[in-house]
Amino acid sequence: MKVFSETDIHYDEILAQMNRRFLPSGEVRDIVADIIDDVSRRGDEALTDYARRFDHVVLEPSALRITPEEMQAACAAVSEEVKEAVEASLHNIHYFARNSLRTDWSGVNAQGCKVGERFVPYDRIGIYIPGGKAPLVSTALMTGGFAQAAGVSQIVAVTPCGADGKVNANVLYALQEAGAAEIYRIGGAQAVAALALGTASIAPVRKIFGPGNRFVVEAKRQLMGTVAIDLLPGPSEVMVLADATANPVFVAADLLAQAEHGPDSVIALVTTSETLMESVQNEIKIQSATLSRGSIVKAVLDEHAVGVLVPDLKAGARLANSFAPEHLVLIVDQAAEEEILDSIATAGAIYVGNYSTVACGDFLAGPSHTLPTGGSGKSFSGIRADQFQRRTSIVRMDKAAAERSLPYVSAFARVEGLDAHGRSLALRVNDQ
Repeated sequence: MKVFSETDIHYDEILAQMNRRFLPSGEVRDIVADIIDDVSRRGDEALTDYARRFDHVVLEPSALRITPEEMQAACAAVSEEVKEAVEASLHNIHYFARNSLRTDWSGVNAQGCKVGERFVPYDRIGIYIPGGKAPLVSTALMTGGFAQAAGVSQIVAVTPCGADGKVNANVLYALQEAGAAEIYRIGGAQAVAALALGTASIAPVRKIFGPGNRFVVEAKRQLMGTVAIDLLPGPSEVMVLADATANPVFVAADLLAQAEHGPDSVIALVTTSETLMESVQNEIKIQSATLSRGSIVKAVLDEHAVGVLVPDLKAGARLANSFAPEHLVLIVDQAAEEEILDSIATAGAIYVGNYSTVACGDFLAGPSHTLPTGGSGKSFSGIRADQFQRRTSIVRMDKAAAERSLPYVSAFARVEGLDAHGRSLALRVNDQ
């Protein structure tokens, strides 16, 4: 971990670099554009070609969808321990989601128009579950579980398979428990394109949810408008903002937990305490030596880990808002806790206190762990239950409301040069 402080000559440059904006690379943009065009033209044939090319698996279009027999076998293979964990996580997800759903409302405006909003669940959504070396069981729950709680009737999942054509049994079980009735063994930008555009085997969805690599994120960005998109979540990241009250053992554990997601992960420690910074670095060495993904962690620590010593917590909060971390762990003296918490505006999720761990948020607590990354937290929030709902506004008018509205509508129609707009209301008012 590289450590910087106010006295370093490059300190201002480092702070400027931490004020991030998500911008796709030209190379990735072009590759993804070609993939989307290919899927739009060749459909299932393109999907099977990309499966052979990227996942090293030979699939026929008829084999893209996970079969009921495969689902039964997966459920039988999952341990009772995992099943209990899935049940506990879904219970908390549903509790959190139900409390954040939007509800219908109505009222009467100043001219007597009855106005309101109606919220209904999407009828068909898609969720992307990344593949790779870690079977992301929790991501299946943190996407599908929210759709389930919102009342989505058709939940479609895509996730890459291995070279043997199989998808991890634990992921399949979690998807089933989270309400996914259709599961396809495809991944990458081509899977996002299939969900958005549809193929002979996969009917298109209304909205796509879930994290992925840079190609998946770019596909979502390019297809936004063709289909609704949740957000653009990329590689995992964490920032710890702490003072001397933080336990260095806990802080090091949180940093390492995010580092093991992969070589593109980003970890940062921002603190007012030199002692804590030194202690955390020592703890990282001790704890990382025992991790099963030690080589991955080392690559992240060498390339994507930074420590910043700040003069006070307010400066640390400003840096956090510039960085807009996916996960922010806030461990400060209780006397300052609420003030600093209130000043954080861009974090995807905040974990407050020595005993609040990101891992619990990732797996169990209830809020979705699909969160904005790469600085996009300045514009996006994480997945919420109301993102699975469509909003429709409703207006009801009687003749009295029409009469009271006419002077204002006529004024707008005149100034904008839209005669028919004004006439459409005047005709109603003057109707005998």
